Amino acid sequence: MRTLAEASQRLAIDVRDVSMTYRRRGSEVLAVDGCTFQAAAGQRVAIIGPSGCGKSTVLRMLADIITPTAGELFVGGITPNQARRARAFALVSQQNVMLPWRRLADNVGIGLAVLRTPKPERRAAVQAAIDLVGLSGFERHYPSELSGGMRQRAAIARALTLTPDVLLMDEPFGALDEFTRERLNFELIQVLDSTQATLVLITHSIAEAIMLSDVVFVMSGRPGCIVARMDVELPERTPAMRNDETFHTYERELRIALADA
Repeated sequence: MRTLAEASQRLAIDVRDVSMTYRRRGSEVLAVDGCTFQAAAGQRVAIIGPSGCGKSTVLRMLADIITPTAGELFVGGITPNQARRARAFALVSQQNVMLPWRRLADNVGIGLAVLRTPKPERRAAVQAAIDLVGLSGFERHYPSELSGGMRQRAAIARALTLTPDVLLMDEPFGALDEFTRERLNFELIQVLDSTQATLVLITHSIAEAIMLSDVVFVMSGRPGCIVARMDVELPERTPAMRNDETFHTYERELRIALADA
């Protein structure tokens, strides 16, 4: 009989019956209970659910920031801790933290600098990532000289310098206005098409989940678990798809699933 780890080697993400209990000052809060879902290599997965349902907790477990109290997780067939050490994933959060005294190129290259990547290799990787997210020409700008959308692109570029197999994104565009958010959604699609990275996206936006993913998982209210799955099949991912009846059907189905969650 194959072990769970052996079965997980065929999946980029494998979350099996995971639970997380937070313990603070003698009290316990069950944030996630029996969460299970998978993502194949190169697949784009979105997780939506009500606020406080444990979406970000799941992502933090995958990113090896916290350890589940029950269940098992695998990233590329290995544990999150092993995947972090192997640089198999990169995390992009809503807070696009940039050092204000460093120029954009230096901020993008921080991860490689920490890893002591040789400077010529680092410069090439940084420039390639900057070009990929459309920030060419802004390499010497400071964070204060960049818009919120540009800083978020820089955060994505920083993640891409690590050439991750899996990109974990926690509400990466949540703080942006709707116009900028939608534009970056489609820019991210181009990045994913180019890198073929697996995506796990946490979002509160139904439209964003549909635009960016092949599969949308719906989480219940706390304690969170996966209660619904919707496969997204659209002929192309362009701004015009927002006017497609199929897109509106997906929106309606997800709203119903969220109402029942």
